[in-house]
Amino acid sequence: MINAAQVRRAWRAVFGRLDGMLLATIVLLLGFGLTVLFSATYDTPARFYDQLRNIAVATLVMWVAAQVPPQTLMRIALPIYTVGVALLIAVAMFGAVRKGARRWLDLGVTSIQPSEIMKIAMPLTLAWYFHKREALLRSRDYVVATLLLLVPVALIAKQPDLGTAILVFAAGLYVIFFAGLSWKLILPVLFVGLAGIAGVLFFGDRICQPEVQWPGLHDYQKQRICTLLDPTTDPLGKGFHTIQSTIAVGSGGLTGKGWLKGTQTHLEFIPERHTDFIFAVYSEEFGLIGNALLLLLYLCLVGRGLVIAANAPTMFARLLAGSISMIFFTYVFVNMGMVSGILPVVGVPLPLVSYGGTALVTLFLGIGILMSVQNHRKLVQT
Repeated sequence: MINAAQVRRAWRAVFGRLDGMLLATIVLLLGFGLTVLFSATYDTPARFYDQLRNIAVATLVMWVAAQVPPQTLMRIALPIYTVGVALLIAVAMFGAVRKGARRWLDLGVTSIQPSEIMKIAMPLTLAWYFHKREALLRSRDYVVATLLLLVPVALIAKQPDLGTAILVFAAGLYVIFFAGLSWKLILPVLFVGLAGIAGVLFFGDRICQPEVQWPGLHDYQKQRICTLLDPTTDPLGKGFHTIQSTIAVGSGGLTGKGWLKGTQTHLEFIPERHTDFIFAVYSEEFGLIGNALLLLLYLCLVGRGLVIAANAPTMFARLLAGSISMIFFTYVFVNMGMVSGILPVVGVPLPLVSYGGTALVTLFLGIGILMSVQNHRKLVQT
C-alpha cells in the first residue's frame, strides 16, 4: 500500500528539479493566456485546444531541460550553434518560401524553422565562449563574440525575419554585456542609435517618400517604420494593425470591458488577435488593472531568472541564465510596444500568452534551463 512518504519521494523525483517560484509564475501566465485566447478564438475553438496540446509538449520540454546539468549544456553549445548556422545557410540556399519569406527548411515529413534554434543556441555559445576565456578577457574576445553573433543575425534578417533577428541579436548582446563589456563601447552605440531615432522623427516626411531607399532594409520594413510615425497615411493598409490595436488598448480603460465583451475583438477589427496582437484583446477586456497584473507576473519571471543568474556557481551558468531572463523582457517589451503603437510591427509574440507552438516550446526550453541552473546550484552546495 502506498504511504505518504512514498508519494512525497515520487513527487520529488518528478518535480523536485522544477523551481517553485518560476513554476507558479508560468502557471499564472498560462492561465491569463488561455483565458484571453479563449476569447480571441471564440469562433474557432480548435485553436484553444491546439494551444493546450502545445502547452503539454512545451511542459515536457521544460521538464527534460531542467534535468540536464549546465556542464552538459556547455559541452553541446558549440555543436548546436554550428548546426544552427549550417541550417540557416541551407535555408538561404534552398529553403521553402512562404508569404514572401524564405524561413523554412522542408525535410519531407515536416518543415523546420532553423532561426528558432538560434534563440537558445546563441546565448549558449557565447556563454561557453566567455566561460573558456574567463581568466583573461581581452578586447579581441568581445570582437570575436560579436562576429559569432552577427553571422546568424545577418542570415535571419536576410530571410527576411526582422522579429526573430532582433530576438537572437538581443539574446547574444545580453551575454556580451553581462560578460563585462565596457560602457565606453556601449555609450557611443547608444548615442548613435538615439541620434538615428531622432533623425527619423525629425526628417520622417522627407525620408519616407517612395523614391527614397533605406540602405540595409527591405521596402516593407521601411514602410512599417514610416507607418508607425503616422498610421493615418494608410489607415486601411499598412496602418490598419497599429490603428486598430491602439484603439483596443485605449478602449479598455481602467477595468476593461469584461471577458468575452471586447467589441474590437469580436467584431474582428484586431488583426492576428490570437498571436502577435493578443495583448490588444487582453487590454480591451481587462483594462489597465489587468495589464498591471500581467506586467507584475512578467516582472516576477524576469526577476526570478536574474536572481538565479546572480547565484549561479559558474560564469557559463550566470551568463546563460541572465541572457535567457532578459530574453523574456525583450519579448514583452517589443510585443507590447508594437501593439501600443510605440514600436514598428514585427513578428514577436507575447510570451506564454500568444497562440503558437514553436515559440512556446523555445520559451519553455529557456525556463527549463533556468531551472537546471538553479537546481544544480543546490546540488553543488550540498
